[in-house]
Amino acid sequence: MDPHTVSSNVSTSQSISAEGLRYKICDPLKGKNKLSASGCAGEEKPFDFLRLFYESVIAGATAGVVVEAALYPIDTIKTRLQAVRGGGKVVLKGLYSGLGGNLVGVLPASAIFLGVYEPAKQKLLKAFPDNLSAFAHLTAGALGGAASSLVRVPTEVVKQRMQTGQFASAPAAVRLIVAKEGFKGLYAGYGSFLLRDLPFDAIQFCIYEQLRIGYKLAARRDLNDPENALIGAFAGALTGAVTTPLDVIKTRLMVQGSAKQYKGIFDCVRTIMKEEGSHAFLKGIGPRVLWIGLGGSIFFGVLEKTKQLLSEKRPEDHRSLSLKQN
Repeated sequence: MDPHTVSSNVSTSQSISAEGLRYKICDPLKGKNKLSASGCAGEEKPFDFLRLFYESVIAGATAGVVVEAALYPIDTIKTRLQAVRGGGKVVLKGLYSGLGGNLVGVLPASAIFLGVYEPAKQKLLKAFPDNLSAFAHLTAGALGGAASSLVRVPTEVVKQRMQTGQFASAPAAVRLIVAKEGFKGLYAGYGSFLLRDLPFDAIQFCIYEQLRIGYKLAARRDLNDPENALIGAFAGALTGAVTTPLDVIKTRLMVQGSAKQYKGIFDCVRTIMKEEGSHAFLKGIGPRVLWIGLGGSIFFGVLEKTKQLLSEKRPEDHRSLSLKQN
């Protein structure tokens, strides 16, 4: 993605081979001079981490808000399909219900996710050999998902309660949920959320990163915007399909409110199986795959483009300045 490969720490498009190449060039033990060695030292300065964190936060927030605003109606349909029990009907009115309040939560949640994911990924890629790069991506995705869940869960609870017509506005939803269920009501279904989202984040980002690495090695060039979007769509759709049963459980627990139809994850699974059959765990799979497939395309496309634009604004001579100071 980034034409300035030598300064692309923040780019998810950076391949493992590029990482290895950079360290081989900078390896002072292979006959390189002192100047090259000091250049390597500059890579680890706190300034680089802060820049990596800053650019990741901006890119993550931008991508998260764009994809949420663009595909919110599909998400609403998916939620209503999963929430309805038995032969209930799905209402197709108010498909943008709760969008404003959701964007308020999505922006910091996406920023936190990428702010954790990118630094963790870079550290893990450096710590593990090339053949364990998938493990680095899986672990970084799970860490990012765990950190952002502190914001994502209350946002998801409010969003889904509004999507199912329980509340008319986000402030009213927060106020009434806390009044009836206590503060813990905002974290209803937290365990099921982690059960769904940690594997989802880890698998989606691992598939995306690994496909891009393989594609770059085969094509011997950086990927263009349509290629980034296509790989993102495939990673999102595949992961969305696989994790649909977990999403159904999460939705049921989040929208039940104070009625407490389910006592927990296992009781939810047992009740759904008994009353509705195993096919109920695939409710909403069509809209979910469509939503996440399109969402993956938009999210990763916007993410990579934003990172590219941010990287192009970096002082190109900051590395050479570091060498001169040493």
